[in-house]
Amino acid sequence: GAGLAGALEGVLLKEQGFNVELFEYRDDMRKHDVAVGRSINLALSARGMAALKKVNLLDDVMKIAIPMYSRAIHDLEGNVVESSYSKDGKQHINSVSRGELNCMLMSAAEKAGCKIHFEQKVESVNFKQKSVTFVSTKDKTTRVTHHPELVIGCDGAYSGVRKSMQRTDRFNYSQQYLMHGYKELTIPALPDGGFAMKKNCLHIWPRGTYMMIALPNLDGSFTCTLFAPFEAEGDNEACFAAWDTPDKVMEFFKKVFPDAVPLMPTLLDDYFANPTPSLVTIRCDPWSRGGFAALVGDSAHAIVPFFGQGMNAAFESAVAFSDSIKTFGSKNNYQDAMKHFESMRIANANAIADMAIENFVEMRDKTADENFLFRKEVAHKLGNTFPDKFLARYERVSFSTIPYTEAKRIGELNDKVLDALIAPLQGVHDLSLIDMNLAKQLIDTHLAGVTTLPSAKM
Repeated sequence: GAGLAGALEGVLLKEQGFNVELFEYRDDMRKHDVAVGRSINLALSARGMAALKKVNLLDDVMKIAIPMYSRAIHDLEGNVVESSYSKDGKQHINSVSRGELNCMLMSAAEKAGCKIHFEQKVESVNFKQKSVTFVSTKDKTTRVTHHPELVIGCDGAYSGVRKSMQRTDRFNYSQQYLMHGYKELTIPALPDGGFAMKKNCLHIWPRGTYMMIALPNLDGSFTCTLFAPFEAEGDNEACFAAWDTPDKVMEFFKKVFPDAVPLMPTLLDDYFANPTPSLVTIRCDPWSRGGFAALVGDSAHAIVPFFGQGMNAAFESAVAFSDSIKTFGSKNNYQDAMKHFESMRIANANAIADMAIENFVEMRDKTADENFLFRKEVAHKLGNTFPDKFLARYERVSFSTIPYTEAKRIGELNDKVLDALIAPLQGVHDLSLIDMNLAKQLIDTHLAGVTTLPSAKM
């Protein structure tokens, strides 16, 4: 694959001296306008930035990125409350166009010396004969078999390389779909090119079983994504199946997203023109076969997008694979390297998959909840008061490169501290009532040995 992970992996391995060829299912997207309707804007954070820095692309990528310092939470009356992503309000994630980033990475791969073959689909991998066969997606009949030294499956959630692995003995695989899908919509720029809403925020309209988000683009527009159930759930009839006519769509939006509708002149056109893709979590183990083939990125660990870590995790895995090959591999013997790669990444991939699903519930159900917002304020206060000890899980995930497993573990300890501090207030949301002496005792008890990390500066 010549997607995000594949193109990056190509650059990394080419720098080690490998002769790298990329086989891409699609045609060359650089020849077309970047398609809408099939992707969610990407949130680039510390892990992805570290990977891009490694191949000297970070500065160029940041030129097409927009920093987002906070969530802007829109209620049913159109009121907006901001909630910072970090304790100091200065850390940020970055909104970046998936298509533009992919084009940039493909060009970087070619510049590094990789050859990209377009409109080629993996048909099968033969692990005994060490071969891989591709079929043309253009004529559906032309087949070519190659015998490479290594096959790296960066071919996405519906990976052909993984499909061949699934036919082998003792290969564990699971896929879990959410009951929700998503629809990409647009808030265009103002006539003067300005932004219709605050620029440097991730905007969220949380509504319980469904929600809408919006991320800024360089041209002044916002890419909006509506997440909702495909079918009705119990007494809740809000679902894609119910919004099957223009009148029903408009009635629904005016009722639950009243401040957004006036900003969306192409709402109905976008809604009925764009697809409604599903959301899936992929887990598997092992990620390699015979020291010959390995899975990297979504082919090994596709996750739902609600922690903004899909691309970041894939980039982190691409770097880990390259480093493992460099440290533990030798010509025609990559078994140890692949095992090391798996030991470094499988548990971490499972951890961020869990956290992404948890964050979906947080974003759609809790971000508009006063108790949740107060809890965030308490966490920020603890972070500012005890900077060497307390750092929120979100910050450990998004603004550092510590292992996901560690971020998840410490996040669970943080919750114990917060629960013990907030419970005595019995619903009163007053930061001055937080017992900071008790806070210190709880942190010393639950977070003994835990330290915060310096902010990731890329």
